Amino acid sequence: MKLAGIPGQEKAKQILQHALRSGRVSHAYLFAGPVGTGKLQTALAFAQALFCTSGGDDACGECLECRKFEHGNQPDLHRISPDGQSVKLGQIQELQREMAYRTSDSSSRKVYIMEKADAMTPQAANSLLKFLEEPVSPTVAILLATHTGAVLPTIASRSQPVPFLPYSTEQMLEALIAENQPPLLARAAVHLASGIEGSRAIIEQNGFAEIRNVVIQLGKESLSRFTAALVTVQQRLSKTDLGADSQLLLSLLVLWFRDMIHYQAGRSEKMVFIDQLEWISAHAFTKPASYWVSCMEHTLQAAGMIKANVAPQLAIEQLMVRLQEG
Repeated sequence: MKLAGIPGQEKAKQILQHALRSGRVSHAYLFAGPVGTGKLQTALAFAQALFCTSGGDDACGECLECRKFEHGNQPDLHRISPDGQSVKLGQIQELQREMAYRTSDSSSRKVYIMEKADAMTPQAANSLLKFLEEPVSPTVAILLATHTGAVLPTIASRSQPVPFLPYSTEQMLEALIAENQPPLLARAAVHLASGIEGSRAIIEQNGFAEIRNVVIQLGKESLSRFTAALVTVQQRLSKTDLGADSQLLLSLLVLWFRDMIHYQAGRSEKMVFIDQLEWISAHAFTKPASYWVSCMEHTLQAAGMIKANVAPQLAIEQLMVRLQEG
């Protein structure tokens, strides 16, 4: 993917494309921001642009270097990810050996991308610092971190900061629909994950569409058909694998009750279950907003019970009782 194709993150793209246009590429960049904000995707797009021979502010996608990159045949790109919970000294030493080995052409640029640079051990960080200060060849380091403050200050001070901001739900929804993801599923997923990648994973999860359908059924039955709601819980959670996805089910149920409040407040465009607008419009005002808030609270309590090792079916059956009682 080209930099231009990265959704959002205009500030980050502006910094990187300016460096490409001006030819003033830093020896090290620190991409910092929350999980799910496209740091790795942007790092790969920037790396491809660095190898591209077209001389523009983005990869052309057509030159030999771009084709090599897209086919995974770029020998001057090195990626590092944590070995277990941290990036270790041995990995930095291996990087140094790899870069030295590949320096047959001293003018050839080398690029390495380190995921979770804020998870380096102290020994690894000190070794990387020396490597940043004394590269064996023209090298660009792209360090990815969730928190800049967790990176060794001397490394952060020697790197060009590139900020990554959380995506809004609207930006994520727009990006997912552009990928031809199912709009109704995407509309729900962007409220359940912290980024586009996480939202995409939820959409592609087996049974997500079915879980959404169960939530709609429970949401409707919990209002006036208590016995039917209990039967739904018993049938759906005992005879399928929905029990394993109970937290996802409850998270969606919270969104269902929140939609009632959105409709009452005249914010139907913010509703998740937009395909149920007709039913919601007929029932949202049958209860005060405080009732829907209490429904959300009861649902969150049920999720907490499951985390405390209460059986999902029991927790959700008790939730149906509480919802009936108001």
